[in-house]
Amino acid sequence: MKNNFNIFFFMLIFGSLITISSNSWLSAWMGLEINLLSFIPLMNENKKNLLSSESSLKYFLIQAFASIILLFSIILNMLIFNNNFLMLNNFNELLMLSTLFLKSGTAPFHFWFPNVMEGLNWMNSLILMTWQKIAPLILISYNWNYEFFMISIILSVMIGALGGLNQISLRKLMAFSSINHLGWMLIAMMNNELLWLFYFMLYTLLSSSIILLFNNFKIFYFNQIFNFSLMNPIIKFFFFFNLLSLGGLPPFLGFLPKWLVIQNLMFLNQYFLMFIMVSFSLITLFYYLRMSYSIFMLNYSKNSWMLLNNSMIKNLNLILIFNFLSIFGLILISLIYLIM
Repeated sequence: MKNNFNIFFFMLIFGSLITISSNSWLSAWMGLEINLLSFIPLMNENKKNLLSSESSLKYFLIQAFASIILLFSIILNMLIFNNNFLMLNNFNELLMLSTLFLKSGTAPFHFWFPNVMEGLNWMNSLILMTWQKIAPLILISYNWNYEFFMISIILSVMIGALGGLNQISLRKLMAFSSINHLGWMLIAMMNNELLWLFYFMLYTLLSSSIILLFNNFKIFYFNQIFNFSLMNPIIKFFFFFNLLSLGGLPPFLGFLPKWLVIQNLMFLNQYFLMFIMVSFSLITLFYYLRMSYSIFMLNYSKNSWMLLNNSMIKNLNLILIFNFLSIFGLILISLIYLIM
């Protein structure tokens, strides 16, 4: 079973690399299909879990529907422009962008994303939130429509912020957080090609540090967070500040990409859009604070001893490294900049 997992995981990466490096829409579509068909067996790793089977079926249907429309738009483009990778007419451009937004889970095509996340384990959720977005976002960056992008950006930021307020499932909360961050990535993509890649890498680091912690302690719902009161105070400290870093609060590392995006928006005099994005980012910070408050303030007790097996200690070492980078990364970058 482990060998099968390695094969499918390798094919997952291989499919994304085909899409990224392709020089035609048809080969990009082929890479997306390889990526999709490799991720379905990974989602169904635990065959006894009916929720994971349901999520894999939902994911397959949505992605297959998007792939059909994408293939139709590619054939239409080949008939009109002889498969030019960049030339698209308005209708074909909107059709292709809509399918790519659907594949990446960007609002207003986000409806499937929280429901699919709910049935997955944390490691598959991490893949869905990070690696599975690379190929669609790369294709989105090849062609963009300003009005359509602005609608999607504003909706992603609003839905990602408001959708996480009433959630008791941490997987759905992280899904809405991912939708909110997608809005920031899209606005970064409109302004600077390297900026959204930098934002995506830092978002992957921050999400990995939180999800590895959730996975290590098998926490899936909001009421299970109370169990953190029995954990090591150092772990609680890292978790608290890592949530604030993901929310973009200075002086943590998560503030750096948002700072750069805000700076670009100010250079372009887009103050209204900047106001909307910062305002709804504060709402996401609110539900991160609510989670942190539950850990530190409610039902507080402390054990005088705690047993950890060797595998948990290894995982905790990795988690602490990720958390240290996400919390103190901005300070380290500032020191390196001053030295250089």
